[in-house]
Amino acid sequence: MGASLRPARMWPGDVVKVGAVGLRTRPMRAFLSALGIAIGIAAMVAVVGISSSSRADLDATLASLGTNLLKVTPGNTLTGDEAQLPNEAEAMVARIAPVQTVSAIGLIDEAKVYRNSKIDEAETGGIATYAARTGLREAVGAKLRAGTWLNEATSRYPATVLGATAAEKLGVSRAGPATQVVIGGELFTVVGILEPAPLAEELNSAALVGWPVAESELGFDGHPTTVFTRSDDASVEAVRSVLGATANPEAPNEVEVSRPSDALAARQAADEALTGLLLGLGAVALLVGGVGVANTMVISVLERRSEIGLRRSLGATRGQIRTQFLAESLLLSALGGAGGALIGSLVTGGYALYQGWPVVIPAWAVLGGIGATLAIGALAGLYPAVRASRLSPTEALSAP
Repeated sequence: MGASLRPARMWPGDVVKVGAVGLRTRPMRAFLSALGIAIGIAAMVAVVGISSSSRADLDATLASLGTNLLKVTPGNTLTGDEAQLPNEAEAMVARIAPVQTVSAIGLIDEAKVYRNSKIDEAETGGIATYAARTGLREAVGAKLRAGTWLNEATSRYPATVLGATAAEKLGVSRAGPATQVVIGGELFTVVGILEPAPLAEELNSAALVGWPVAESELGFDGHPTTVFTRSDDASVEAVRSVLGATANPEAPNEVEVSRPSDALAARQAADEALTGLLLGLGAVALLVGGVGVANTMVISVLERRSEIGLRRSLGATRGQIRTQFLAESLLLSALGGAGGALIGSLVTGGYALYQGWPVVIPAWAVLGGIGATLAIGALAGLYPAVRASRLSPTEALSAP
């Protein structure tokens, strides 16, 4: 008996060469299909990378400023009215043994801030006026952009330090004797401008004046609206548990105690929700790219029926035909995935460097994105591959 004929085995290198035939013969169609995949992957990698870089910058900022800053603010009374902290709240909090630094600000409601006296009264720009203690900057870790901070001398005279946002809204870029703004109808000299304060965001849109001049010139009643305290990290929770009762012993339930890191955690949670939304949009783009790959492969099968028939006539098995078209789909998706990962990484790096953030591109995002493209490529190419393998040689060769 003669030896039975076996179909030639296709080695991995042969599979890649055969799968690349369709891409080489139709480069523009392959490029457009891969581009659809690349856009989806680039969106996903960039969203994850930019979010991770932003969080890394936030973590570094918190690490440098410390997360042991606690804030005491008035809550509401039993009748729902806004409560007040006692005038002695700051001094009483300072008596807590582990507390290392205490400072306070007091809101002056009626003292509106304007660039000059000719500005319409309604155009306040949302800038608030606060009486501030001289130790405030050290307590909250705020940095000066220009000028100097309030001291014992300037706190008694019409001098102010502007928060970063307030200075921008007022059009003030430098501090000095020649720069003045109107606060509560009085001219105040801008002696300093702060950098953005991440642990005390209320200062960013504020005009800060000395406590004595606020009482003598602006009608400030002396009640603090926020007391800031710092203690060593090990004592933060212990201090936090007694702050309310210490700041207002008569009505501790009318005091709210928060930690800036908690607010930042809430903001980070909101950022994560937005990240989830953007990832969803990236997934939709990825799905659209997958549909494009599937469409390309189906058309490729219809256009190459004569090629399929010829290969079948020369002994190619159904499995080899399936492998050819499936390999072509995977190659197309891999090109799109690799290109998208590269584009997304470049976008992340460029944006992070522009913002001054550390560049963080999680490896799982890049590898996961490429893995997702391969999975989509396999699914998109499965039906066309099976369809191609089912064509009989005579049917394929007789096709127009």
